[in-house]
Amino acid sequence: MKKKTQKWGRFLYTWLILMIVWYAYTVSLAPAELITGFVVTGLIAAFNFASFTHYGFSLFHPRRIYYIFQFSIVFLVALVKSNIQVAKIVLHPKLPVNPGIVKFKSSLKSDFAKMVLANTITLTPGTLTVDLIDDEFYIHWLNMTSHDEAGIYQDIAADFEKILIKIFDK
Repeated sequence: MKKKTQKWGRFLYTWLILMIVWYAYTVSLAPAELITGFVVTGLIAAFNFASFTHYGFSLFHPRRIYYIFQFSIVFLVALVKSNIQVAKIVLHPKLPVNPGIVKFKSSLKSDFAKMVLANTITLTPGTLTVDLIDDEFYIHWLNMTSHDEAGIYQDIAADFEKILIKIFDK
């Protein structure tokens, strides 16, 4: 009985979080939006609550909330910087690019943390996570500035990984 209750709790928790995100992005109280959000988030929660609640309420620990906030700031700064860099490349008359696929090794332990890092890298303009094999990330980089693995790691992932370790791997 306890497992069934836990399952329903995890489902409801996921549904609630997804509905909050849905309504925050739609910012509409139109009946059609409310019903659509209710149904869509319910379906997503029904099929994915086990994945979404892997860490459960432990993500709401004050220490983790602080690091999640810190990660968001670091990501936003990197996002702005890389947008400016890509804009400069695109607007330059000679289109000075040095593309390539690079590899670096991560020290993250949990698969979820690796997934967050891979998605963060992909969301940053000029980089795209191509593959992740065990601890090695393969990244397509629009304008390579480093050629050694340590420099690549420092330029692409070091700032993100330091905080992700504190959020997920402790």
